[in-house]
Amino acid sequence: MAIAPTTQPAQIFYPSSDGEPVAETYIHFYALLVTLEVLRQYLEGRQATVLGNQFLYYAQGFPKLRVAPDVMVIFDVAPGGRDNYKTWEEGQVPFVIFEMTSKGTQNQDQHFKKTLYEQLGVQEYWLFDPKGEWIKQQLQGYRLRGEQYEPITDGRSEPLQLRVEVDGQLLAFYREDTGKKLLIPGELAEALQAETLARQQAEERAEQAALQVEQLKQRLRSLGIDPDADLDSESAL
Repeated sequence: MAIAPTTQPAQIFYPSSDGEPVAETYIHFYALLVTLEVLRQYLEGRQATVLGNQFLYYAQGFPKLRVAPDVMVIFDVAPGGRDNYKTWEEGQVPFVIFEMTSKGTQNQDQHFKKTLYEQLGVQEYWLFDPKGEWIKQQLQGYRLRGEQYEPITDGRSEPLQLRVEVDGQLLAFYREDTGKKLLIPGELAEALQAETLARQQAEERAEQAALQVEQLKQRLRSLGIDPDADLDSESAL
């Protein structure tokens, strides 16, 4: 009895890179990196991940149907990085996407990506133009209402619970619960240095005060006065 050969379905390959530059210019690249790191630190310890310029595959079996958002935030997934992101494996689409846009990418960012993210159900889509090439205020956000995007006019990211503002050629984020700014890496280093210096100065002041007290006690002892005994007697009274 002949056994018919079985054919295994070919494994579909989903690339993690296309060899294209990460960003159009250094300014766009730096804005991407800072946004990625600030949001990563903000969401540390939560069931969420923040990915930057990695392929987002949204149709199983069709590896050409992909897009590479500059920064995307996904909740209710395991934290940590990925080589690429497949929606059918993770069970979630991004909640928030940031694109560092320019005059050269305006058409794709404003039309194709906006329509795609809207159809995928991405709750918020933010366009940041660090050079101010085509967005007058440099920043424009869209929030999903029903099945369509509406412009964000309050400057808030609802999923992130952050206020989003422009700070020169970077994005600045402020916590809604405390109003405090999320510090970028350089600001974090400065804050750490200031905290370390303040602690050292406080320790030096404490050591100086202790030295002055000891010197005073020595002077009292030279006059035949036992400062410790006097303190004990006053305590007893």
